[in-house]
Amino acid sequence: MSRRVVRQSKFRHVFGQAAKADQAYEDIRVSKVTWDSAFCAVNPKFLAIIVEAGGGGAFIVLPLAKTGRVDKNYPLVTGHTGPVLDIDWCPHNDNVIASASDDTTVMVWQIPDYIPVRNITEPVITLEGHSKRVGILSWHPTARNVLLSAGGDNVIIIWNVGTGEVLLSLDDIHPDVIHSVCWNSNGSLLATTCKDKTLRIIDPRKSQVIAERFAAHEGMRPMRAVFTRLGHIFTTGFTRMSQRELGLWDPNNFEEPVALQEMDTSNGVLLPFYDPDSSIVYLCGKGDSSIRYFEITDEPPFVHYLNTFSSKEPQRGMGFMPKRGLDVSKCEIARFYKLHERKCEPIIMTVPRKSDLFQDDLYPDTPGPEPALEADEWLSGQDAEPVLISLKEGYVPPKHRELRITKRNILDVRPPAGPRRSQSASEPSLLQQHTLETLLEEIKALRERVQAQEERITALENMLCELVDGTD
Repeated sequence: MSRRVVRQSKFRHVFGQAAKADQAYEDIRVSKVTWDSAFCAVNPKFLAIIVEAGGGGAFIVLPLAKTGRVDKNYPLVTGHTGPVLDIDWCPHNDNVIASASDDTTVMVWQIPDYIPVRNITEPVITLEGHSKRVGILSWHPTARNVLLSAGGDNVIIIWNVGTGEVLLSLDDIHPDVIHSVCWNSNGSLLATTCKDKTLRIIDPRKSQVIAERFAAHEGMRPMRAVFTRLGHIFTTGFTRMSQRELGLWDPNNFEEPVALQEMDTSNGVLLPFYDPDSSIVYLCGKGDSSIRYFEITDEPPFVHYLNTFSSKEPQRGMGFMPKRGLDVSKCEIARFYKLHERKCEPIIMTVPRKSDLFQDDLYPDTPGPEPALEADEWLSGQDAEPVLISLKEGYVPPKHRELRITKRNILDVRPPAGPRRSQSASEPSLLQQHTLETLLEEIKALRERVQAQEERITALENMLCELVDGTD
């Protein structure tokens, strides 16, 4: 009987390829803050990158199509008084992004579809509740407007962004700095790692740790953890001898790992990016010049090495495109946005196929932009799996959708200056008013620039006439 030597997998030949030079984003001053976050967030419409900025923190938001050299005066998103440490796009609205900062605040921004004339300085809402810097953000995968933040005060706060209210505050669970937080697929559980070397599974609505494992990785360097499709926990960390290590754990039995593999010796924290559709995890180390990827299955050894994408330049950070933003016609199963010191370079992961037809085995239905629950429903104890969409016809991002903030709650935290006037149905909302004012300001600025250009042209024409008269 012949023995099968090579494991059968449709992802065995996945290969990575850097995009052409004209598809990169040049002249971006990527942030030099020493913080172990990705510094980059991407969705099917926009690319956001944390950048160097004087007098506070900032990030730049570029339409995906705006490749090439970025103008040094390109408008930034500025509003934080300290460095921005993390950014995250809302999974249910491609125009909404949250930012966390050293200044202890979280800000939520509405990004217009057009390129603004000047910096965006006014967030839709500012969330204040942490007493130290906020370094981790994560939107709920299925509930509308639910955002998690974790800070240096060892507290996790879950917000309703639509009202600005704190839904839950988990402040007695972590005795030390939180290194990573991840939701499971329906948002009912959290996996967290902490400086105390403990991996915890938390039910946030009960404020209860349901399972924990001390020293999942024995080293003192930061750990990372993500949920897999089968409900396992995939972790990256360090051994006692400072070797990088990956692990797979069953939350129902934390005594022994399902898999544990040593990798190499390096100081860079491994950031895991997990794709539940293909069950492939991509490991990107800060300061590394490679991306290693593994397939997680239910067959021993459970974590199967696939390949490594290598390049010359080390990466400062990495963005990971959601599945609905990929080009299915080219069998693209993942796309990364690698941050260099002064540019961002797309890296495309492809499964080689000869057929031009839609490959339904590579693209099962994937989470779409519609939420499955409202914030109040989730808080009351309901759970729902993500609303799935098919990628067969390709994904077209929806048009600009406004993030609606409940006016009552906004006014609750801002003392009224005088008697309130009732708002009629025809009156614009607070957010609409803000958008109108912004548009009017930009139109005014454009007119001023056009007038200045016309004056410059007139002055040049006069100089030309004087020169001509002089030569005569």
